Amino acid sequence: MKTGKVSGNVLRRSVLRQLHSHNGKIEKSAGIGEDCAFFTPLDASFMDAVVSCMQEGPVCAANVNATDIGEPVWTMRHLILRSINNLAASGAEPVGITVALMLPETAEEEQLKALMQEADAVCKEQNITITGGQTRVTKAVSVPFAVITGYGRVPLAHRQVETKAKPNQDIVVSKWIGLEGTAYLANRHRDSILKRYPAYLVEEAEGFEKYLSILPEAATAHKSGVCAMHDASEGGIFAALWEMAEKAGVGLTIDLKKLPLRQETVEVCEHLGVNPYELRSGGCLVMVTENGEALQQILAQQGIPSTVIGRTTDSNDRLILNEDEVRYMDRPKQDSIYTV
Repeated sequence: MKTGKVSGNVLRRSVLRQLHSHNGKIEKSAGIGEDCAFFTPLDASFMDAVVSCMQEGPVCAANVNATDIGEPVWTMRHLILRSINNLAASGAEPVGITVALMLPETAEEEQLKALMQEADAVCKEQNITITGGQTRVTKAVSVPFAVITGYGRVPLAHRQVETKAKPNQDIVVSKWIGLEGTAYLANRHRDSILKRYPAYLVEEAEGFEKYLSILPEAATAHKSGVCAMHDASEGGIFAALWEMAEKAGVGLTIDLKKLPLRQETVEVCEHLGVNPYELRSGGCLVMVTENGEALQQILAQQGIPSTVIGRTTDSNDRLILNEDEVRYMDRPKQDSIYTV
């Protein structure tokens, strides 16, 4: 199998079909387009539902050059934000995380300290707490590997709100696509990119890190009564749109020209031969609503740029329009970041 997320068919066949509910205490769990699990409150006195989401991957401290292991090595910031972004996209308020770290025998204590300091700094920034975890040295890994499990709360009154898109609704995305992948590539391939582009472009691309949290727009959208939200992460905007449509059983008509791209993303992707529409897009939230323009105006009042990129349909067709050209959207592929 290829590096990265397994394909949708493999996920259905060899993961989801093996899972069953054994105790009736889970309201919602693993599935296509489902990034979080909802736990049933123990009794009526519990006014909030508990929500969890896990993210994992090889990590290094933010100021350390990553070891080349043939796949991306992320920072603790990336993994933590991915976890709590998924919570926010489910309508939950993130409150805490647990951190499990597996370290190779070559790791030094200073490396461990730097990773945990970075994790705590991100939690302070996002107003959440590290509630526990585990740290282990093992021969099973060649670089540090982290598992982040985020926990959030959803008020009882909001638990039954419909979270699936319906036909004939507007699709809105916040900020720009490809932010997370652009920041990573600009940092890891800085010297190569500087041979073609000026330093200010590379620095701006690396600075996309500041856009990776979707908590502000998720909170605003949830209060505005959106029908569905989905965090665009691995596989890029195309994967996020497909997963959202697959979960809801709707079709899509997407205007390619309206997908918001920063020029820095265009330049970095062109230089490295990366497809920006299939590039990690953490920091971009997909929202489905009855009135996309109204949601745009509400988000703009919060200083959050957004764009109406298309509509859901009552068919099974998932179409991409590019001026006079119409084509079908492919099933999610391996994230294009792995091609570099």
